[in-house]
Amino acid sequence: GNMIEIALYQPDIPPNTATIMRFAACLDLTVHIIEPTGFLWSEKSFRRAGMDYIDTARIVRHASWQAFCQAMVGKRIVLATTSSDTAYTDFSFTGDDILLFGRESAGVPETVHQSADARITIPLKPGLRSLNVAMACAMIAGEALRQTSS
Repeated sequence: GNMIEIALYQPDIPPNTATIMRFAACLDLTVHIIEPTGFLWSEKSFRRAGMDYIDTARIVRHASWQAFCQAMVGKRIVLATTSSDTAYTDFSFTGDDILLFGRESAGVPETVHQSADARITIPLKPGLRSLNVAMACAMIAGEALRQTSS
């Protein structure tokens, strides 16, 4: 069957990006990187965090948000955001979903927020702002895979 995919909007923290790529490689998921990134692909911290998994990951790089949207036509883009009232555990995922994660520093711009097909959140303790993006990705992807794997 179809498998969910992961998309990272202009990721800016190399170890988190590499951790997500390692996670995706191990679970056989595709990762879309929406450029520009805030780091070089050759950076030591990036290579170290990804170990040799980066080379086995299915990574698709997109030059811009517009290019990404054109490539994703027909798929549902589900944005993980702190500004949503829908808990990820209450959301019905499909195998065609693209799980989109923003930058840790800034999330995603309003235009990206508006153009997502759905918005979900991980409910947090009041007063605390956000999780590490790699952990959020693992939680949400884990739930999406639980729902969609037969």
